Amino acid sequence: MKKNKTSSSSGGGGGGGGAEAAAAMRVIVPLQGVVQGRGGLVLGSVIPCALLYFIQLYFRSRGGGGGDGREKSPPAAEAEQSSPALQRVHSRTLLFSRGHAPPPHVSSRAAAIAQNCNGPYYAGLERAHDDPYDDVANPDGVIHLALSHNTLVSDLVGEWVADHCAESLFGQELNMSDVAAYQPFDGLMELKMATSRFMSWHTGKGRFFDPENIVLTSGAAPAVEMLVFSLADTGNAFLVPSPYCPDLDEVKWRTGVEFIPVPCRRTDAFAISINALDRAFNQAKNRRQKVRGIIISNPSNPAGVLHSREVLETLLDFATEKNIHIISIESVLASEEFVSMTEVAEDVDKTRVHIVHALSNDLSVPSLATEFIYTCNETVLASVKKLARFSSVSVPTQRVLTSMLSDTKFVGNAVKVTRERIRRMRAGLAHGLRKSGIECVGSDGGLYCWADMSPLIRSYSEKGEIEMFDRLLSVAKINAVPGCSCHSVELGWFGFCFASLREEDIDIVLRRIRTVSDAGRSPR
Repeated sequence: MKKNKTSSSSGGGGGGGGAEAAAAMRVIVPLQGVVQGRGGLVLGSVIPCALLYFIQLYFRSRGGGGGDGREKSPPAAEAEQSSPALQRVHSRTLLFSRGHAPPPHVSSRAAAIAQNCNGPYYAGLERAHDDPYDDVANPDGVIHLALSHNTLVSDLVGEWVADHCAESLFGQELNMSDVAAYQPFDGLMELKMATSRFMSWHTGKGRFFDPENIVLTSGAAPAVEMLVFSLADTGNAFLVPSPYCPDLDEVKWRTGVEFIPVPCRRTDAFAISINALDRAFNQAKNRRQKVRGIIISNPSNPAGVLHSREVLETLLDFATEKNIHIISIESVLASEEFVSMTEVAEDVDKTRVHIVHALSNDLSVPSLATEFIYTCNETVLASVKKLARFSSVSVPTQRVLTSMLSDTKFVGNAVKVTRERIRRMRAGLAHGLRKSGIECVGSDGGLYCWADMSPLIRSYSEKGEIEMFDRLLSVAKINAVPGCSCHSVELGWFGFCFASLREEDIDIVLRRIRTVSDAGRSPR
């Protein structure tokens, strides 16, 4: 009997939706019989009908309903109204109308870096960038004396570039493939060999610098960062004689290391003190902090002290005794008396000495931002070669520098003229400051005048030093480096970099500084 009902139901398929109804009845009719047997005629009729209604409604909502069983696409207006995209736009509008959308997450590292860029040093950089001095276009702008950018022989460089730039980039046959193709991230071998010859010539005695041990980087700070990353783990420390360049603190951001400032004092003419280094090392050891090395600049930046061979030898003995590394940031421009740490370490353990050299700054083209690392430690060398991909130098820049360094006549003359202008400009600036009652450290090294303005600050404190910095920046329109940004323990000292000035600009700088110095000395 049930079979007959089922057969008749499946055979009577007239009208639209017959197939779906037949399928539904094959399920419902057996269920109807069960319900009738237990609940009587009423329940046996109502429940199957309700189930049939909901099943038909389900199939229609899925697009199965309709006269001929075929899907019909909804009208364009209905499709547009039911578009999910419009519904999302509507909900997004309602969300933003409340004005309470939370900001997307950024890392704690980013927040810490942003907070560390709020000191006077960075404020001065921003002011100098927004209102730069120009003797014609903006004669009342801020004169920028806070960065050690050497442009002293830019006139000579300009003449060389006008005569040789196209040939140095593309060669005599204008071969574009040499410039456009990818090259090793650690630098072209041609530039490494030219750099080796440059260093051998200008560090004296014709010492050999192995080009295989050179890694080129785009800037001194990235070079130091790569070395620090390769020498120390997160939480380890380096001893850094202070005052030191504020840019060096940026090395801590990604490496996670700590710098321990080791004070160099006025009574020692801001020279490195081995006793102070030993004291700082022992204090770190008592705090269970591992010291992995010492970072120095030669000449020191910003004090401009040129380290003698005796000081460097004592420093290397200290590093050997403590079994730590030395990173030396060097420039051959300072003086003919310059001694490289590689020369001192030649007969000792060279694997603990690593050089960072300001190549483009020595050549008076700081905008090319090309420095190099020189290390004889095979593990460190392999590491920094890999890390160089994050700070590689463009191929066109390397081509220009290779051609420039290969022109030994030009380079020799440029270095000679640069040293002469350094001596003249530093002497002129120091003499003018002395006439205003401001004394400078007596050194011919470096690109700064490290000047004692403590008699002019109103309170002998860091607050008074920052007030003097604000007066220099706002009243005199001079951006200098305050000692507090360099971790100096001597209050009231400021760094004035003269290497980006012309000789005729020295008088303008001195006149502006007098507007502050003539305002009176501190009543102490």
